[in-house]
Amino acid sequence: MENRHKDPWDKASIVLQPVGGLLTAIAVAVVGYVGATVLDRQQASDSNIRLYSELISKREEAETDLRKAMFVSIIESFLKPEATKPESRSLESRLVSLELLAYNFHESLELKPLFLHLRREITSTLPAGADYLRRLEHLARDVTAKQMLVLEDGGAKFDAHIDLDQLRGYLRDHPGGGLELPNRALTLDSVVRNFRIILLGENRARRELRVQLETQTPEHAPDEPESLDSRPFTVGFFDFPMIDNTRLSRDQRCAIVINALDDHNADISLVYFHGSRASLREKPYYEEVVQRLVGSTAPGITSGYHRR
Repeated sequence: MENRHKDPWDKASIVLQPVGGLLTAIAVAVVGYVGATVLDRQQASDSNIRLYSELISKREEAETDLRKAMFVSIIESFLKPEATKPESRSLESRLVSLELLAYNFHESLELKPLFLHLRREITSTLPAGADYLRRLEHLARDVTAKQMLVLEDGGAKFDAHIDLDQLRGYLRDHPGGGLELPNRALTLDSVVRNFRIILLGENRARRELRVQLETQTPEHAPDEPESLDSRPFTVGFFDFPMIDNTRLSRDQRCAIVINALDDHNADISLVYFHGSRASLREKPYYEEVVQRLVGSTAPGITSGYHRR
């Protein structure tokens, strides 16, 4: 072949070809190393997540089994009381059982029947059982306070003071009527509702108030009623807001609780909260679920009712 003069580009190509191959090999090695490292880390992370999920699942399963055994044992203490024990010791045992039941299962069980049952036993068998009654009422107030903390978080409430002497005088002068408390407006999720509580009477022996609740929604949806009147119901220390509440439209609830009560005064609270904060056994209507999904008001869920 005829020799030809090599220009600078030919000389550069001769020099750079080996370097380019070396750089390509290094790049392939680096990419492979980084890819393997990332893959190992991802596999380790996935393994840790699976392990954590298994541990959480096993712990929840063990806790569920423990709560189930506890629940069965406590319920049996009410259904099968030991007749050989003195009555006072039997009441003490059942009161402790109710305390365990209330503090551990108050979010999912209707405990009012057990409270009423135990109160009847105390008043019928131990005329001097004032200490037991105070303890029972203290337990109920504790449960109510725990539930109110959950419901107020993200909700709204207002407090009201009631002069029972004034209530008795009003009802005496207006038989069949009711003493109205001032209207209060509360807002939840941009929904403003006006609440009015009407006092219809009291039961001193049972330490309960008989009330009627009225709600009004000024800016209501076309298919939603502007106002709602509940039927009269009673409120006592054994009515817990997560269980005993009024269902409103848009998957919202409200409940009235008694904070304090004596012969002359009463302090109550009304809490306005999301339906998701209600008892674990309370589920939204299918229409309410559809309403949240499509973002519109579905028919058939506009009226509310009180569970009492």
